[in-house]
Amino acid sequence: MTMAGALDVIIAALASIPPAEWAAVVLALGYLLLAVRQNAWCWACAIASSAIYLVLFAQGGLVMQSALQVFYIGMGMYGWRAWQGAPGAALPVSRWSARQHVLGIGVALVVSVVNGWIVARAQGGLVPYVDAFVAWASVLATWMVARKVLENWLYWIVVDSVAAALYWSQGFHATAGLYVLYVVIAVRGYIAWRADLARSAMPATGAAHV
Repeated sequence: MTMAGALDVIIAALASIPPAEWAAVVLALGYLLLAVRQNAWCWACAIASSAIYLVLFAQGGLVMQSALQVFYIGMGMYGWRAWQGAPGAALPVSRWSARQHVLGIGVALVVSVVNGWIVARAQGGLVPYVDAFVAWASVLATWMVARKVLENWLYWIVVDSVAAALYWSQGFHATAGLYVLYVVIAVRGYIAWRADLARSAMPATGAAHV
């Protein structure tokens, strides 16, 4: 295939993406960029994007991804309230213990396998298992974002990489591209939140030596 032919294929693929998916992509990107900056308005973008994806994924046959959007909408409302906090007492960045990580990952994997098996009995194939993993791992990671747990970004690097492959295989090309970009932003988010956590710990450390 020539360079011109390849360019035509890419343009045709982009042109075939419905406006609703583009809108959801832009809003989802806004959510993540604002989340990196710990701006509570990220949750408004998340709610709007999830409402659009709820319909798109239902139409595309991704059962768990569609159901996941309902959870995202609920967590968007919770996250908005949690991040607001009392005046002068915004929710700080924190870390989970190793025990919390082991428990969270273990539960997410077990539920994903069971959920995938149930759906696969009707649909068959590997997609239901991948769909379930992305859904339940996203539930865990989103809860961590809402509570401002630093390691949420490391979880998202894994989840977004798997999700990108899933969405591409199901024809959601713009969304797949978004999730590849998500992986890059998640790395930036981890670095930014870790720096914020270090800064917030400095006064307490200094006070301990007084």
